[in-house]
Amino acid sequence: MLKAEKLKELEAEILADKALPLQESNLVFGEGNIDCDILFIGEAPGKTEDELKRPFVGRSGQLLTKTLGEVGIKREDVYITNIVKRRPPDNRDPLPDEIAAYKPYLTRQIDIIDPKIIVTLGRFSLNYFLPEAKITRDQGKVFIGKKRLLVPAFHPAAALRSTETLNLFKQSLKRLPKIVEKADELLKKDGKPTF
Repeated sequence: MLKAEKLKELEAEILADKALPLQESNLVFGEGNIDCDILFIGEAPGKTEDELKRPFVGRSGQLLTKTLGEVGIKREDVYITNIVKRRPPDNRDPLPDEIAAYKPYLTRQIDIIDPKIIVTLGRFSLNYFLPEAKITRDQGKVFIGKKRLLVPAFHPAAALRSTETLNLFKQSLKRLPKIVEKADELLKKDGKPTF
């Protein structure tokens, strides 16, 4: 079965799963190039994302798209999704049980897309992979996994609130073209995978 068909099937499964939390909001599955090198994962959709059923299309999404363009990466060349696929009320942080409920679906989505690099946006998506990691300490680093690299970045919403965070966010994304270039070499390195 083709990737696109597998993703459609997975999306239909999520829609059919009435046990999942946050049923009062729309499903925001993800979008982009399913044959990408880079997969971006945020925490959960916001108000604009819920309304349009698309990830990262509000102010923080505009910053993400603009910053990617500045480093020579087109939004349509990457794939973007969230851990939690529906908006928590009042844009609150996703709860541990909400993250746990959507986790198997995200795991399958990652396996289907099979990117070389996952960029986590914010602490929730970072801690999804590395529970002990700290976004302030680990953003911009490259963690080597069994099959892919993990690059934590600040969430663009946090970057909108602080000039210092914005600069660090941009620095992390600026490194992506070089990381893509060296991905195969880094993944061949011996050593214990970090995640």
